[in-house]
Amino acid sequence: MGPNSGESQTPAAGDADAPIDVSFVVPARNEAAYLRGTLASLTALETAYEYEVIVVDGNSSDQTPAIAREYDARLLEGDGSSIAQGRNDGARHASGDWLAFIDADTRVRPNYVTDLVGYAEATDLAAASSYCRMTGPVRAKLMEVTLNHIFSRLEKPILPGFNFLIKRRVFDEVGGFPTVANEDTAFSRLLGRTYPTGYYPGVLVESSGRRIATQGLTGTLYHYARLDRKRLQAGA
Repeated sequence: MGPNSGESQTPAAGDADAPIDVSFVVPARNEAAYLRGTLASLTALETAYEYEVIVVDGNSSDQTPAIAREYDARLLEGDGSSIAQGRNDGARHASGDWLAFIDADTRVRPNYVTDLVGYAEATDLAAASSYCRMTGPVRAKLMEVTLNHIFSRLEKPILPGFNFLIKRRVFDEVGGFPTVANEDTAFSRLLGRTYPTGYYPGVLVESSGRRIATQGLTGTLYHYARLDRKRLQAGA
C-alpha cells in the first residue's frame, strides 16, 4: 500500500509468494489485555490454506498496535468510529478469497480454517459461522446456548460478528457490514435474503463473556435489546 494508506508494513502469515485463501480481519480498540491471545491462536492454526492477519486499530491508547506488530499482523489505522467500520476497513485491504472476521477477545482453535472453510465450500455456503464456547461467568453460557442452538437453527441464521466467515466476492456484492447497531444481525439478515448461510456444527472458537462479567446477564440482555431496537429503527 502507499504511504497514505494508513497501513503499517508488516509481513502476512503464510508464504508471502502464494495466493491468499483467507484474510482474517481483527478490529481492535484498546484490546491489549486480549489481543495477544487472539493473535497467538491465529499463529497456531494448522491448515494448508494460505492466510493473512489484518488488525484494524481503532485509535487505541494502549499497547494494541505494538502487540499486532509483535505477531507480524498487518496493521491498519482505523478511526475507531465503530466495529463495523473497522471490519469494512480491514476488508478493503484484504487479499483473500474468504474473509474471516474475528474479534480481539476471540481465540480460534487450530482446525478453524480447515474445518470452517472446508465446510462452507463443501456445502456451497456464501457465509458461515461455527458453534462457540463462551468463557467467563456461568451466566455467559446462556449466550453460548443462544448462539449455538437458536441463532444457528433460524431459517436465516444470525452469524455473530466475532466469528464470521464470508466469500470476498459476496461481501463486496452486498456492500459490507452496515454501520448500524447490531451490525452483525443486520448483515446476517441482509445476506440471508439472497445467499445461503449456515453454521458448522462444532466448536471452533472461544470468546470472552466479559460484557456479562461486568454488566451482568440482565444488563447484557438490555444492551443488545437496545441495540436491536436501534437497528430496526434504522430499517436494517
